[in-house]
Amino acid sequence: MGENRRFRWTLSFLLLLGLTLLLSLWNLRAGSVSLTLPEVAQTLLQGQRDTTAGHILWDIRLPRLLSALLLGGALSVAGFLLQTFFANPIAGPFVLGISAGAKLAVALVLLATLGRGIALGSAGLILAAFAGAMAAMGVILLLSGRVRSMSLLVVCGVMIGYLCSAVTELVVTFADDSNLVNLHNWSMGSFSGLSWANVGTICAFVFPALVCALMLSKPMGAYQMGEGYAVSVGLDLRRFRFALIGLSSLLSACVTAFAGPISFVGIAVPQLMKSLFGTARPLILLPACFLGGGAFCLLCDLLARTLFAPTELSISTVTAVFGAPVVVWMLLRRQERRRGA
Repeated sequence: MGENRRFRWTLSFLLLLGLTLLLSLWNLRAGSVSLTLPEVAQTLLQGQRDTTAGHILWDIRLPRLLSALLLGGALSVAGFLLQTFFANPIAGPFVLGISAGAKLAVALVLLATLGRGIALGSAGLILAAFAGAMAAMGVILLLSGRVRSMSLLVVCGVMIGYLCSAVTELVVTFADDSNLVNLHNWSMGSFSGLSWANVGTICAFVFPALVCALMLSKPMGAYQMGEGYAVSVGLDLRRFRFALIGLSSLLSACVTAFAGPISFVGIAVPQLMKSLFGTARPLILLPACFLGGGAFCLLCDLLARTLFAPTELSISTVTAVFGAPVVVWMLLRRQERRRGA
C-alpha cells in the first residue's frame, strides 16, 4: 500500500512538472508576436537581448512567466493554509475577503503616495497589502469567536470582501491623479508589466514563507486530526494558528501587491491537488499546491493574453471560469459523501 502511494505521488509530481514545462514553453512562444520553439531556445540559450525576440523574451515574457508561476503557487499555498486553519474546503484568500483587504490597503497607499509624487517600492506595496490582509483576517477571527457556524463565517468573509472591493472601486473611480491610470487595471488582476526586479522581490518573500510552511507540515498534520489530538501531542495552538495566519496573509499580500486580487486559485487548486495525489498530507500537498497553482496561473494567463488578442482579459476573469466549476463540483461531491455516510 505504501509503495503504491509513493508511486502515485511520484507520478503526480512528474505530471505537474511536465505540464508546467509545457505551459512555460507555450507562454514564451505565444503572443502578439509569435515565436517558434527554435527561436525561443536560441534566444534564451545564447542570451540574446539586443534583438527583437530577445527583448520580447527577456524583458517581457520571461519575467511575466516567472511571476505567474511564483504568485500562482503562493496563492494556492495560502489557500491550503487557510483551509487547514478553518477545516473548510472553501476557505481561501479571495472568499474570506483577505485579498480584498490587501487590495484596499494597496489602493489607499498608492493614492496617498503617488498623489504627492512619492514612488513606493515593491517592499512597501507588500507591507501595505500585508497590513490590509491582516486587518481583514483580524475581523474574520473576531467574528469566529461569535459565529460558530463555519458556513456563516464564510458568508461574513464574502461580505467583508464585497465591502472592501466597493471602497476600492470608489478610490479608483475618484482618483484624478495621472499616476493612477493603471490602478484600475491592477485592481482587476494582471501579471503584465512585472519586471526582473519584481521577480526578485517576489522570491525574497515567497520562498522563505514556503520554507516556513514546510517546517509546519508535521504540526499541520496533527492539527488536521483535531484540536484535541494536536494538544495531546504538545502543539501550542495559539502560536501555531498565529503562524498559519501570518504565512497565509503574507503570501496573499504578495500576490495582491504585484498582480491584484486573483479569484478561485486558492480554493480550487488545493482541492484538485488532493484529488490528484489522493492525500491531505501537508508535506506532500504544500509543494503540490505550489506547482499546481503555478501551472494553473500559467494556463489562465496564456488564455488571458491570447484568447481575444490584442485585447487582454483580467486574470481573475479566466481563473473564475476554470475555478468556479471546480468549487461547485467539490461542494456537490462533499454533499454526496455526506449522504452516503
